[in-house]
Amino acid sequence: MSAAAKSVDPITVEIVRNGVLSVTEEMKTNLTRTAYNMIIYEALDFTVGLFTADGDTVSIGLGLPMFIRGMSETVKAKIRHFGKAGLEPGDILITNDSYTTGSHLNHITLSLPIFHGGELIAFTCCMAHWLDVGGSIGQVTTDIYAEGLQLPILKLHRAGVLNQDLVDIISMNVRLPDTAIGDLRAQITAVTSGERAFRKLVDRYGRDAVLGSIFAIMDQTEAEARANTRSIPDGVYEAESFMDDDGLDIGKHVPIKVKVEVRGDEMTIDLSDVSPQVRGFYNSGITTGHACAQVAYKCLTTGTTYPVNDGSFRSLKVIMPPGRVISATRPAPMRWWMTFPMTVVDTIFKALAQAIPDRVIAGHHADLVTITLHGINPIDGRFFIAGLGPLGGGWGAKSSEDGIGVTVCINDGDTHNSPTEQLETKYPILVEKYALRDDSGGPGRFRGGVGAECVVQALSPIHFNSTIERMHCKPWGLHGGMEAEGNFVNMRVDGAWQQTPRNAKVMTARLKPGDAFMVRTGGGGGFGPPTQRPPQDVLFDVIEGYVSREAAERDYGVVLDASGTRVDETATAARRSRRAAE
Repeated sequence: MSAAAKSVDPITVEIVRNGVLSVTEEMKTNLTRTAYNMIIYEALDFTVGLFTADGDTVSIGLGLPMFIRGMSETVKAKIRHFGKAGLEPGDILITNDSYTTGSHLNHITLSLPIFHGGELIAFTCCMAHWLDVGGSIGQVTTDIYAEGLQLPILKLHRAGVLNQDLVDIISMNVRLPDTAIGDLRAQITAVTSGERAFRKLVDRYGRDAVLGSIFAIMDQTEAEARANTRSIPDGVYEAESFMDDDGLDIGKHVPIKVKVEVRGDEMTIDLSDVSPQVRGFYNSGITTGHACAQVAYKCLTTGTTYPVNDGSFRSLKVIMPPGRVISATRPAPMRWWMTFPMTVVDTIFKALAQAIPDRVIAGHHADLVTITLHGINPIDGRFFIAGLGPLGGGWGAKSSEDGIGVTVCINDGDTHNSPTEQLETKYPILVEKYALRDDSGGPGRFRGGVGAECVVQALSPIHFNSTIERMHCKPWGLHGGMEAEGNFVNMRVDGAWQQTPRNAKVMTARLKPGDAFMVRTGGGGGFGPPTQRPPQDVLFDVIEGYVSREAAERDYGVVLDASGTRVDETATAARRSRRAAE
C-alpha cells in the first residue's frame, strides 16, 4: 500500500468512495438531461468518468463497459500530446480518433483537467455517441476516411475560451449540425459539472485526504482481485469461436481464439490468435482489445466492486499484438467496432468454464441488434437518421440459475432500447409487433435467456441498414446445455417475407410505405443437460411463453397433458428414460 493510502483513515476512504461515485452519477444525469439525440438520453450510449492526474481510472459512470480502457487511454494520450505543463484551468480537450479511443468516429470524447491550488489533480471525461459525423451511411466502409470527420487531439476550450473555428468545422461536416452541437454542449455540461463536484469534495475533505483515499480504494480493489484470482486453479485454458463474416466476404467466418493462463494471484489473457483485422468495418482499436480482457476479468474477480477503477487490473496481463480485429491499425475501418469484442469476452468465459464452472455463463446473443434507418420525414420534410435498438436478447445460463432474457449485450451495460412511442412519434414508422421469442433460449438444466421479435413497418420511403452478427455462431451451451437461437433479420416486401437470408446483414435496402422488417434477437446458451430440468420448471416456461410445447417434449423430454397445463408424469418419465438410454 502506498504511503498516501496509509495516511487516510477508513471512514474518510468510504466517504470518498461514495463521493467519487456521486461525481460520475451527477455527470450522467446532466448529460442525459441536456443531450439532443435519443441514443444519448434514452438509450444511454455514453460513458463518463473521473481519472487521476496520470489518467488512471477512479470511477466510471457506466454506459458502455467496453470503454473501461478506452477512456483512460484517451486521457493519457491527451496528457502525452500536450504535456501536463501545456494544460491550464478552463481547458477542454476533444478527440474522436478511433485508434486512440478504440471505437468509431461517432464517439466524441471530451476531457477536462481539474486543478487545485494551481496543481493538476484529476480529469473528468465524457464519451458520447453522436448520430452522425459525416461519412458513408449504410455501406460497408473499407477505410477510416470514408467514415466521417476525424478530430485529432485538440483544445475545444483554451483557458475557458471556446475554439469557435473548430465548432464551425464540425458543423460543416455533419448532416445534423443542430443535434451535433447540442450534444457537444451537453458533453461540456457533463465534464464541467464533474469538475465542480470533485472540487467540492476536495475543498471539504482536503486534497491529501481525497487523493490518498483514491489510492487506498485502488489498493483494496487490487487485493480483492488477487484473492479471487487465487481461487481459480492454476493452468492454461483455451477456447475458440467465430464471427459470421466481415460484411464483405459473406459467409467467410472470422476466427476468435483465446488463451488464459492462471498462476497464483495473476492472470494472463493472450489474444494473439484472434483474427487479423478485416476488410469490413468490424475492427476496433487496441484499447478495446485490452478492454475485452478487462471486462471479463472484472466480471470474474471484482464484478460487484465499485467504483470501477484501475486497481481491478493490476493483477491482469493482456497480450494483444497490433493488427488484429480488436487491435486494428490505421487506416482500418472501425464503424461497427463494438460487435466482435463481446464475442471475445464470451470466449474468455468459455475457456474458463472448465476451471470455474460456477463463475461463468454460457454464450449470449452478443450483438447490439440495432437497425439504422434514414430518409426524409414527411411531417417536416427534413432528413433524419434513426436507430432502432439496441434490442435486448438472451444471456447465457449459469450453473445455478437461468439466463436473463431480453437484456442488452455485454458491450452496452447500462444502455436501454429505444421506446416504441418515442420512435413512432419522431419517425415515419409503425411498430407492428414487439414480443418475446419463444424457443430462442438454449435448453438446459438451467435455461438460457430468451430473445425478442420486433416487426416494424415503414410509413414513408425509408433506407434500412442492418449490421447484425452472430446469426451462424449461435450462443453456445456449457456442460451439457444446448445452444440458443442466433440473431436474425428479414424483410417484408410487397406483402411477402423474403426467403431466409444467408446472414443478418443488410447493407442498405429501400423500404416502400407498407414494407417492413423483422428483427429476432438471439437467446442465451443453456447450462447442464436439459433432461435434468425439473418438469414443473419446464411447464412454467411453456405457460409463460418462453418454451413451446413441442420444444418441451423434444428438448427437455417433458410431456404435457391435453390441456397443456399439467405435466404427464408417467409419459415424461418414460420419455426421459428413453433419452437417457439413447
